Amino acid sequence: MGKPTGFMEFGRELPGKRDPKERLKDYKELYLDFSATQIKNQAARCMNCGVPFCHSGCPLGNIIPEFNDAVYRNDWEEAAEILFSTNNFPEFTGRICPAPCEASCVLGINKPPVTIENIEKSIVETAFEKGILKANPPKTRTGKTVAVVGSGPAGLAAAAQLNSAGHTVTVFERADQIGGLLRYGIPDFKLEKWVIDRRIKLMEEEGVIFKTNVNVGVTIKAKEIVNSFDAVVLTGGSTVGRDLNIPGRQFKGVHFAMEFLSQQNKRVANIDRSVDHTGEGYKNGELLATGKNVVVIGGGDTGSDCVGTSNRHGAKSVLQFELMPKPPESKNDQTPWPNWPMILRTSTSHEEGCDRLWSITTKEFVGDENGNLTGLKIAEMGWLTPADSKLPKYQELPGTERIIPCELTLLAMGFLHPQHAGMLNELGVEYDERGNIKANAQYQTTVDKVFTAGDMRRGQSLVVWAISEGREAARNVDMFLMGETSLEAKDHGMLDTVYV
Repeated sequence: MGKPTGFMEFGRELPGKRDPKERLKDYKELYLDFSATQIKNQAARCMNCGVPFCHSGCPLGNIIPEFNDAVYRNDWEEAAEILFSTNNFPEFTGRICPAPCEASCVLGINKPPVTIENIEKSIVETAFEKGILKANPPKTRTGKTVAVVGSGPAGLAAAAQLNSAGHTVTVFERADQIGGLLRYGIPDFKLEKWVIDRRIKLMEEEGVIFKTNVNVGVTIKAKEIVNSFDAVVLTGGSTVGRDLNIPGRQFKGVHFAMEFLSQQNKRVANIDRSVDHTGEGYKNGELLATGKNVVVIGGGDTGSDCVGTSNRHGAKSVLQFELMPKPPESKNDQTPWPNWPMILRTSTSHEEGCDRLWSITTKEFVGDENGNLTGLKIAEMGWLTPADSKLPKYQELPGTERIIPCELTLLAMGFLHPQHAGMLNELGVEYDERGNIKANAQYQTTVDKVFTAGDMRRGQSLVVWAISEGREAARNVDMFLMGETSLEAKDHGMLDTVYV
């Protein structure tokens, strides 16, 4: 333990943020530098609990007290070794993870929790800077080949793990760049793309093969991939967005959030926008919020990303709707520690300018004679007890219907399931009741030697969960191919050879 009294001496501190007026002029990351002394002091706040609940709060099972102690002692090499034993990409999670580990921090019971996410980011960036993190290709190859279809965080994690086990791994991506959601979903002001490029270069040096513009099931038969490799891992994500099929849906100006966000990421990178992030053409042309009244429907992270992007476009106004009631602003009995608290969260995008409304239902898109969106017909929701019932019902409140001006609506209500047409239907995989790929506890689908991980298997979730899924799938693929595995287990992050 670094400093037994650290949690009493130092308060929670995070890096400062660039002024909103300045950062709205570009797509650079928001946060300012944090000194080594500040990082050390934050690591000193870790109490090295007898039962570190942060382990269970983290989907990857990161060994948090130990790397905090190493940071406090200024042993960055040890800190990196501990962190990398459980997390392939802390440079991603250290920037965009909501940090469920911090919600489970024991110190967080009655004080602000340890700044675990920022410490994690500091470790990986210091490891790159000091040359601690460098290419480490396997010393021997097994002769086995694995195809990973999809290059988001789950696919990249599976590829990295399987390559480290000595298998020859080829990653297929239908878009023109590697990264999946990281590349064409998350805005640059949250994750600049050089961070992805740096990691891809390292993985290529370690022997992973990347192939872009390959839409498995379209440009190449899915069964051809299965027949050409010893195992296949499907990690294409949950890509079918939840639609809002109400009157006026056909008006120009109503778009899915991902079309808007992916196009902007291409714009920042100066990449051809004649095709979208799926490899198909952008059907609605250039999407810009400039000078428009923008309404974002959906209160999650994707909606927040639309807010930040719209502000950078120079929108006339930005309004975000959420169907459900406004959550409490502080911890409550419904989600007690160490559970993830359901509380009001204000993102950096909201800080830059946005009006937020809760308990709002959208009833109709309103347009003009030329087919352009001009407004939304909305109403407020609330709890009322119908005359024929003793129980209250969440429903539209009478007399609250109104029309608001809007020229651009962005649908950010989440995703339903992976795309079935093409690869998945061709392979004949079975789906669960939600439309995700059905898989057993070993991540195997109902098709021989085909595995799946990430949002394709468990549904829309966090990047940190996708990395965890990719690692677990890789461990099971390795066992399938070799009859044993030495890949790190999720529950404790240490080497654990298992035989079948």
